[in-house]
Amino acid sequence: MSVEIPDGLRLKYRRSVEGRAWLGRLPHLIESTLWNWQLRVDLPAGADPWHGTSGMVIPVTTSGGEPAALKIAFPHEEALTEPLALRLWAGHGAVRLLRSDESSGALLLERLDSGRTLQQLPMEEATVIWGNVLQQLSIRPATAAEWQKIPRIAATAERYCDELPQRWGELNEPFGRWLLEAALEVCQTRGVLTPQSSASEVLVHTDLHFMNILARPNQDMDAVDTPAGQSRHYVAIDPQVQLGEAEFALAPCLWNRLHELPRRGAEAALRRRACALADAAGLDGELATQWAIVREVENALCYLERSGHGGDAQRSLWVASTLAGKTLPGLPGAHDLPMLC
Repeated sequence: MSVEIPDGLRLKYRRSVEGRAWLGRLPHLIESTLWNWQLRVDLPAGADPWHGTSGMVIPVTTSGGEPAALKIAFPHEEALTEPLALRLWAGHGAVRLLRSDESSGALLLERLDSGRTLQQLPMEEATVIWGNVLQQLSIRPATAAEWQKIPRIAATAERYCDELPQRWGELNEPFGRWLLEAALEVCQTRGVLTPQSSASEVLVHTDLHFMNILARPNQDMDAVDTPAGQSRHYVAIDPQVQLGEAEFALAPCLWNRLHELPRRGAEAALRRRACALADAAGLDGELATQWAIVREVENALCYLERSGHGGDAQRSLWVASTLAGKTLPGLPGAHDLPMLC
Protein backbone atom coordinates (compact mmCIF):
# COMPACT_ATOMS: atom_id res chain seq x y z
CA MET A 1 0.00 0.00 0.00
CA SER A 2 1.51 3.33 -1.04
CA VAL A 3 1.58 6.16 1.50
CA GLU A 4 0.76 9.70 0.42
CA ILE A 5 2.87 12.52 1.80
CA PRO A 6 0.50 14.90 3.65
CA ASP A 7 0.03 18.28 1.97
CA GLY A 8 0.95 20.14 5.15
CA LEU A 9 4.34 18.45 5.22
CA ARG A 10 4.94 19.20 1.54
CA LEU A 11 4.03 22.85 2.00
CA LYS A 12 6.48 23.28 4.86
CA TYR A 13 9.52 21.54 3.42
CA ARG A 14 9.31 22.56 -0.20
CA ARG A 15 10.43 26.07 0.82
CA SER A 16 14.10 25.13 1.25
CA VAL A 17 16.68 23.19 -0.74
CA GLU A 18 17.21 20.75 2.14
CA GLY A 19 13.47 20.31 2.61
CA ARG A 20 12.84 19.60 -1.08
CA ALA A 21 15.67 17.08 -1.10
CA TRP A 22 14.18 15.32 1.93
CA LEU A 23 10.72 15.26 0.34
CA GLY A 24 12.29 13.69 -2.73
CA ARG A 25 13.85 10.93 -0.63
CA LEU A 26 10.85 10.39 1.64
CA PRO A 27 8.83 7.92 -0.51
CA HIS A 28 11.89 5.67 -0.85
CA LEU A 29 12.65 5.96 2.88
CA ILE A 30 9.12 4.86 3.70
CA GLU A 31 9.08 2.00 1.23
CA SER A 32 12.50 0.66 2.15
CA THR A 33 11.80 0.84 5.90
CA LEU A 34 8.49 -0.97 5.51
CA TRP A 35 10.28 -3.68 3.54
CA ASN A 36 13.34 -4.02 5.76
CA TRP A 37 11.35 -4.12 8.98
CA GLN A 38 8.56 -6.29 7.51
CA LEU A 39 5.81 -3.83 8.30
CA ARG A 40 2.36 -3.54 6.78
CA VAL A 41 0.62 -0.18 6.49
CA ASP A 42 -2.50 -0.10 8.65
CA LEU A 43 -4.24 3.01 7.31
CA PRO A 44 -7.93 3.07 6.35
CA ALA A 45 -8.48 3.53 2.63
CA GLY A 46 -8.11 7.17 1.65
CA ALA A 47 -6.77 8.24 5.03
CA ASP A 48 -3.59 10.29 5.37
CA PRO A 49 -0.92 9.47 7.94
CA TRP A 50 -0.56 11.80 10.88
CA HIS A 51 1.99 14.54 10.53
CA GLY A 52 3.38 17.27 12.75
CA THR A 53 5.79 20.08 12.13
CA SER A 54 8.82 17.88 11.53
CA GLY A 55 7.72 14.50 10.21
CA MET A 56 5.02 11.92 9.69
CA VAL A 57 3.73 8.90 11.58
CA ILE A 58 2.23 5.88 9.80
CA PRO A 59 0.20 3.23 11.66
CA VAL A 60 1.63 -0.17 10.81
CA THR A 61 1.41 -3.81 11.80
CA THR A 62 4.53 -5.87 12.48
CA SER A 63 5.23 -9.29 11.01
CA GLY A 64 4.01 -10.71 14.30
CA GLY A 65 0.67 -8.91 13.97
CA GLU A 66 1.37 -6.28 16.62
CA PRO A 67 0.12 -2.71 16.04
CA ALA A 68 2.91 -0.13 15.93
CA ALA A 69 3.69 3.29 14.47
CA LEU A 70 6.43 4.16 12.00
CA LYS A 71 7.80 7.67 12.43
CA ILE A 72 10.10 9.35 9.92
CA ALA A 73 11.21 12.90 10.71
CA PHE A 74 13.08 15.56 8.83
CA PRO A 75 16.71 15.40 10.05
CA HIS A 76 17.20 18.12 12.65
CA GLU A 77 18.88 18.48 16.02
CA GLU A 78 15.93 17.38 18.16
CA ALA A 79 15.30 14.35 15.94
CA LEU A 80 18.83 13.12 16.60
CA THR A 81 18.29 12.97 20.36
CA GLU A 82 14.74 11.54 20.24
CA PRO A 83 15.69 7.83 19.99
CA LEU A 84 18.36 8.34 22.64
CA ALA A 85 15.83 9.83 25.06
CA LEU A 86 13.26 7.13 24.35
CA ARG A 87 15.84 4.42 25.05
CA LEU A 88 16.76 6.09 28.34
CA TRP A 89 13.11 6.29 29.44
CA ALA A 90 12.45 2.69 28.31
CA GLY A 91 8.69 3.15 28.20
CA HIS A 92 8.39 4.76 31.66
CA GLY A 93 6.41 7.93 31.08
CA ALA A 94 7.15 7.91 27.35
CA VAL A 95 6.18 5.93 24.28
CA ARG A 96 8.20 2.73 23.89
CA LEU A 97 10.83 2.65 21.15
CA LEU A 98 10.78 -0.73 19.38
CA ARG A 99 13.40 -0.10 16.71
CA SER A 100 15.37 2.74 15.16
CA ASP A 101 17.63 3.43 12.21
CA GLU A 102 20.05 6.33 12.50
CA SER A 103 20.78 6.59 8.78
CA SER A 104 17.14 7.17 7.79
CA GLY A 105 15.86 8.69 11.03
CA ALA A 106 13.12 6.05 11.12
CA LEU A 107 11.61 5.04 14.47
CA LEU A 108 9.28 2.14 15.17
CA LEU A 109 7.14 2.99 18.19
CA GLU A 110 4.40 1.37 20.18
CA ARG A 111 1.05 2.53 18.86
CA LEU A 112 -0.85 4.87 21.14
CA ASP A 113 -4.44 6.09 21.03
CA SER A 114 -4.12 9.29 18.98
CA GLY A 115 -7.66 10.29 19.93
CA ARG A 116 -6.97 10.40 23.67
CA THR A 117 -4.63 13.19 24.69
CA LEU A 118 -4.57 15.48 27.69
CA GLN A 119 -6.09 18.12 25.43
CA GLN A 120 -9.47 16.39 25.76
CA LEU A 121 -9.45 16.11 29.54
CA PRO A 122 -10.72 18.76 31.96
CA MET A 123 -7.86 20.99 33.05
CA GLU A 124 -7.92 19.72 36.63
CA GLU A 125 -7.43 16.11 35.48
CA ALA A 126 -4.90 17.03 32.82
CA THR A 127 -2.85 18.94 35.40
CA VAL A 128 -2.49 15.96 37.72
CA ILE A 129 -1.62 13.57 34.90
CA TRP A 130 0.87 16.02 33.36
CA GLY A 131 2.61 16.34 36.71
CA ASN A 132 2.88 12.58 37.12
CA VAL A 133 4.22 12.09 33.60
CA LEU A 134 6.82 14.81 34.09
CA GLN A 135 7.99 13.19 37.31
CA GLN A 136 8.46 9.88 35.52
CA LEU A 137 10.45 11.54 32.75
CA SER A 138 12.73 13.48 35.10
CA ILE A 139 15.46 10.87 35.40
CA ARG A 140 18.95 11.64 36.62
CA PRO A 141 21.83 11.46 34.15
CA ALA A 142 24.42 8.72 34.40
CA THR A 143 28.07 8.67 33.37
CA ALA A 144 27.45 6.73 30.15
CA ALA A 145 28.72 8.40 26.99
CA GLU A 146 25.21 8.66 25.51
CA TRP A 147 24.28 11.29 28.09
CA GLN A 148 27.04 13.55 26.76
CA LYS A 149 25.11 13.91 23.48
CA ILE A 150 22.24 15.76 25.15
CA PRO A 151 22.46 19.60 25.24
CA ARG A 152 22.26 21.42 28.56
CA ILE A 153 19.69 24.02 29.58
CA ALA A 154 22.42 26.01 31.32
CA ALA A 155 24.26 26.32 28.00
CA THR A 156 21.03 27.42 26.31
CA ALA A 157 20.55 30.11 28.96
CA GLU A 158 24.14 31.28 28.55
CA ARG A 159 23.63 31.58 24.80
CA TYR A 160 20.40 33.53 25.30
CA CYS A 161 22.31 36.11 27.34
CA ASP A 162 24.05 37.17 24.13
CA GLU A 163 21.39 36.36 21.55
CA LEU A 164 18.21 37.81 23.04
CA PRO A 165 19.41 41.43 23.37
CA GLN A 166 20.92 41.34 19.88
CA ARG A 167 17.76 39.98 18.29
CA TRP A 168 15.58 42.41 20.25
CA GLY A 169 17.66 45.32 19.00
CA GLU A 170 17.66 44.10 15.39
CA LEU A 171 13.85 44.02 15.56
CA ASN A 172 13.80 47.67 16.68
CA GLU A 173 12.93 46.92 20.31
CA PRO A 174 9.47 45.44 19.64
CA PHE A 175 8.45 45.22 23.31
CA GLY A 176 9.41 46.81 26.60
CA ARG A 177 13.00 46.52 27.75
CA TRP A 178 11.76 45.51 31.20
CA LEU A 179 10.41 42.22 29.83
CA LEU A 180 13.65 41.47 28.00
CA GLU A 181 15.58 42.19 31.19
CA ALA A 182 13.28 39.91 33.20
CA ALA A 183 14.22 37.05 30.86
CA LEU A 184 17.92 37.96 30.88
CA GLU A 185 18.05 38.02 34.68
CA VAL A 186 16.91 34.39 34.75
CA CYS A 187 19.41 33.40 32.05
CA GLN A 188 22.28 35.11 33.84
CA THR A 189 21.39 33.39 37.09
CA ARG A 190 20.68 29.91 35.73
CA GLY A 191 23.22 29.92 32.88
CA VAL A 192 26.13 29.12 35.18
CA LEU A 193 26.61 25.39 35.78
CA THR A 194 27.75 24.87 39.38
CA PRO A 195 28.31 21.58 41.23
CA GLN A 196 25.02 22.21 43.06
CA SER A 197 23.00 22.87 39.89
CA SER A 198 24.67 19.99 38.09
CA ALA A 199 23.60 17.65 40.88
CA SER A 200 19.95 18.60 40.33
CA GLU A 201 19.97 18.08 36.55
CA VAL A 202 17.41 15.72 35.02
CA LEU A 203 16.38 14.75 31.52
CA VAL A 204 13.79 17.35 30.46
CA HIS A 205 11.16 16.95 27.74
CA THR A 206 11.04 20.58 26.64
CA ASP A 207 7.88 20.27 24.49
CA LEU A 208 5.62 18.52 26.98
CA HIS A 209 2.30 20.15 26.09
CA PHE A 210 -1.11 18.53 26.39
CA MET A 211 -1.21 17.18 22.81
CA ASN A 212 2.13 15.44 23.34
CA ILE A 213 0.77 13.15 26.06
CA LEU A 214 -1.34 10.27 24.73
CA ALA A 215 -3.11 7.31 26.26
CA ARG A 216 -2.01 3.76 25.70
CA PRO A 217 -4.77 1.81 23.91
CA ASN A 218 -7.07 -0.77 25.45
CA GLN A 219 -6.95 0.92 28.84
CA ASP A 220 -10.26 1.49 30.63
CA MET A 221 -9.51 4.93 32.06
CA ASP A 222 -13.17 5.37 32.97
CA ALA A 223 -12.79 2.62 35.55
CA VAL A 224 -9.99 4.49 37.33
CA ASP A 225 -11.24 6.65 40.17
CA THR A 226 -8.61 9.41 40.18
CA PRO A 227 -6.47 11.30 37.67
CA ALA A 228 -3.41 10.07 39.55
CA GLY A 229 -4.55 6.52 38.87
CA GLN A 230 -5.05 7.33 35.20
CA SER A 231 -1.55 8.73 34.94
CA ARG A 232 0.12 5.37 34.44
CA HIS A 233 -1.87 4.93 31.20
CA TYR A 234 -0.63 8.19 29.64
CA VAL A 235 2.80 8.65 28.08
CA ALA A 236 4.72 11.39 26.30
CA ILE A 237 5.62 11.52 22.62
CA ASP A 238 7.87 13.67 20.40
CA PRO A 239 10.58 14.43 22.94
CA GLN A 240 12.80 17.45 22.50
CA VAL A 241 15.26 16.99 25.31
CA GLN A 242 17.85 18.88 27.28
CA LEU A 243 19.58 18.26 30.59
CA GLY A 244 18.81 20.67 33.37
CA GLU A 245 16.15 21.87 35.75
CA ALA A 246 12.79 20.15 35.43
CA GLU A 247 11.12 23.56 35.83
CA PHE A 248 12.11 24.32 32.22
CA ALA A 249 9.32 21.93 31.12
CA LEU A 250 6.38 24.02 32.37
CA ALA A 251 6.15 26.62 29.60
CA PRO A 252 4.37 24.66 26.81
CA CYS A 253 1.37 24.06 29.07
CA LEU A 254 1.02 27.81 29.58
CA TRP A 255 0.91 28.83 25.93
CA ASN A 256 -1.73 26.15 25.25
CA ARG A 257 -5.46 26.12 26.11
CA LEU A 258 -5.56 29.87 26.73
CA HIS A 259 -9.15 30.05 25.51
CA GLU A 260 -10.22 28.00 28.52
CA LEU A 261 -9.17 30.77 30.89
CA PRO A 262 -12.07 32.80 32.32
CA ARG A 263 -12.83 36.00 30.43
CA ARG A 264 -12.67 37.99 33.61
CA GLY A 265 -9.38 37.72 35.44
CA ALA A 266 -7.63 35.66 32.74
CA GLU A 267 -4.26 36.99 33.87
CA ALA A 268 -4.64 35.82 37.44
CA ALA A 269 -6.04 32.51 36.19
CA LEU A 270 -2.95 31.91 34.06
CA ARG A 271 -0.72 32.44 37.08
CA ARG A 272 -2.89 30.05 39.12
CA ARG A 273 -2.59 27.48 36.33
CA ALA A 274 1.19 27.80 36.46
CA CYS A 275 1.16 27.21 40.21
CA ALA A 276 -1.16 24.20 39.91
CA LEU A 277 0.96 22.54 37.23
CA ALA A 278 4.15 23.16 39.21
CA ASP A 279 2.57 21.70 42.35
CA ALA A 280 1.37 18.62 40.47
CA ALA A 281 4.91 17.91 39.27
CA GLY A 282 6.66 18.83 42.50
CA LEU A 283 8.41 21.80 40.88
CA ASP A 284 9.60 25.08 42.31
CA GLY A 285 6.71 27.26 41.15
CA GLU A 286 8.64 30.52 41.08
CA LEU A 287 11.52 29.04 39.10
CA ALA A 288 9.15 27.32 36.68
CA THR A 289 7.40 30.64 36.04
CA GLN A 290 10.75 32.37 35.48
CA TRP A 291 11.78 29.80 32.91
CA ALA A 292 8.41 30.19 31.19
CA ILE A 293 9.02 33.92 30.86
CA VAL A 294 12.40 33.23 29.24
CA ARG A 295 10.98 30.73 26.81
CA GLU A 296 8.07 32.94 25.78
CA VAL A 297 10.31 35.96 25.25
CA GLU A 298 12.49 33.81 22.99
CA ASN A 299 9.38 32.46 21.22
CA ALA A 300 8.12 36.00 20.63
CA LEU A 301 11.41 36.97 19.00
CA CYS A 302 11.28 33.86 16.79
CA TYR A 303 7.77 34.75 15.62
CA LEU A 304 8.67 38.38 15.00
CA GLU A 305 11.62 37.32 12.87
CA ARG A 306 9.24 35.52 10.50
CA SER A 307 6.55 37.16 8.44
CA GLY A 308 2.92 36.29 9.08
CA HIS A 309 3.32 35.40 12.76
CA GLY A 310 2.35 38.66 14.43
CA GLY A 311 -0.55 37.04 16.25
CA ASP A 312 1.66 34.25 17.54
CA ALA A 313 4.14 36.82 18.82
CA GLN A 314 1.31 38.61 20.62
CA ARG A 315 0.31 35.35 22.30
CA SER A 316 3.86 34.76 23.52
CA LEU A 317 4.17 38.33 24.78
CA TRP A 318 0.82 38.10 26.57
CA VAL A 319 1.91 34.94 28.40
CA ALA A 320 5.41 36.21 29.21
CA SER A 321 4.35 39.62 30.48
CA THR A 322 1.36 38.21 32.37
CA LEU A 323 3.60 35.73 34.17
CA ALA A 324 5.97 38.59 34.94
CA GLY A 325 3.06 40.39 36.64
CA LYS A 326 2.55 43.28 34.23
CA THR A 327 0.67 42.38 31.04
CA LEU A 328 1.92 44.51 28.17
CA PRO A 329 -0.57 47.18 27.05
CA GLY A 330 -2.07 46.99 23.57
CA LEU A 331 -2.21 43.20 23.39
CA PRO A 332 -5.46 41.30 22.65
CA GLY A 333 -7.14 39.54 25.54
CA ALA A 334 -6.52 35.85 26.09
CA HIS A 335 -9.63 34.83 24.13
CA ASP A 336 -8.67 36.97 21.13
CA LEU A 337 -5.19 35.50 20.74
CA PRO A 338 -4.51 32.85 18.07
CA MET A 339 -5.15 29.36 19.32
CA LEU A 340 -2.28 26.96 19.76
CA CYS A 341 -3.25 23.37 20.48
